[in-house]
Order: sequence, then C-alpha cells, then structure tokens
Amino acid sequence: MDNLKNIVLLIDADNTQLLKLESVIREVSLRGRIVVKRAYGNWKKDTLKNWENELKRLAIKAEQQFDYVTGKNATDMALVIDAINLLHKGIYDAFVIVASDSDYTPLAINLHESGVHVMGVGEKKTPESFRNSCDEFVFLENISGETEPGNAQSDLENERQDIEEIRKKSENIDTIHNLLKDAFEKYQDDDGYVNVSAAGQFIKRVKPDFDVRTYGYIKLPKLIENYPDKYEMKKYPGKGKVTIIAYRCKETE
Repeated sequence: MDNLKNIVLLIDADNTQLLKLESVIREVSLRGRIVVKRAYGNWKKDTLKNWENELKRLAIKAEQQFDYVTGKNATDMALVIDAINLLHKGIYDAFVIVASDSDYTPLAINLHESGVHVMGVGEKKTPESFRNSCDEFVFLENISGETEPGNAQSDLENERQDIEEIRKKSENIDTIHNLLKDAFEKYQDDDGYVNVSAAGQFIKRVKPDFDVRTYGYIKLPKLIENYPDKYEMKKYPGKGKVTIIAYRCKETE
C-alpha cells in the first residue's frame, strides 16, 4: 500500500537496531506520509545511551518510560496505550510498530479490526503470531543500512548459519510458488494470464511477512522470471505509460 496519508510510527527502542532507524523511516515513507514518530524506552539505560543524537536528528519524539520493577520494562505497555489513544482520534490510516516482540500481537489485531493498515517491522526472529497479525511485515534484515556491531563469530559458526539460512529460503520459496499457483487459478484473465501486481497483493494478504528481498530479488517479476520452467511471462501496455507484467503457470506432469 503506497497511498497512505497519515502514518503513525511507533518504535520500541529495546527491540530495534539503532543503526537501521533512518532506513526504517525511509522504508515506511515509501508507503505514504509519516505524521507521528515516537520512540519508547528508558533512556537512562546504558544500552540506549546512543539513541539521543539520532532521535534528535530524525525528529523522533522520545517517550521516557521508567522500569517500575527490576528486570521488567514497561516500554511495550506505554507504546500500546499511546497507540490506542491515537487510534481513537480517528485521523490516522496506518500504524507502524517497530519491534520483534510477540507481546504486540494483541495490539496489531486490535488495530487491524479497527480498519487501519497495520505494518510491522522487526527482525527475522520475530514470532509468527505478530507477523501474521499485521497487514504487512518487513524484516529489518531486508532493509538497507548498517548492521549493529556484535561479538566476533567463528568461520564455522558463520558457515552453519549460512547453510541454515539457505535451507529456510528453500522451504519458504516453495510456499511462494504455491501461492503464485493459487493466484493464477483465482485471478487469471481470459487469456490465462495473471497480473503480477494482483498476485503480489494476494500473497501479501495470505503471508504478511512476504518480502521478495528475502529471496534475493528486488521485484516479484524478477523472482518469477528466474523460474522459466514454472512460469511463462508477458508484458503489455496499460493505462498511460504503465506496462503490465503478467504470468501464467506452466503445466507440469
């Protein structure tokens, strides 16, 4: 969705990579105009000491939330309360929650049921419950920007992680192929082709965390194009200067 007019951006600082912050704003801005930008955290914590300058630079309002109980933070509750209060104003058409915590699942469901567009932004470790409660979920790993510094890992451990990532991508791409087939069966025109844009919207509704960048592609047509054994593609002129890209599934034995 790229025609949103009043977007609320709510950031859980305890669950977000600081060095990705500007890239997150850029990603969200592709969908429309951000009118509320707030970040929540206990800014007295050493782990958040580097946030001040970046929040000032990006014009993000810092919301202080003290930890009332040792070992527990109240950031998520403060964010939820503000989200509901903003929702009741009735002037915002989208809410973006930047966090990787399943605790925000009830909030996302509530916002969704209220008719606003809900977008989540978080790491790939984000529980599926939160990802699926959003209309759209974007992985921080797919957003360009610097990576948070961490502990050095051995080459063997990195290799194992790479192998695991490849395995997961292979499993996930099968799911995308199945959804492309479902879209083909549901939305094909009289010539037996499906508009790739319509297929992408369908996949996003079924799988909110779908992002073609996860599979190493910039656009969905490129992914489809890379599987000539499965799909046949064509282009034709649309309205004005728009070019329609469509595909159809090839019959398999």
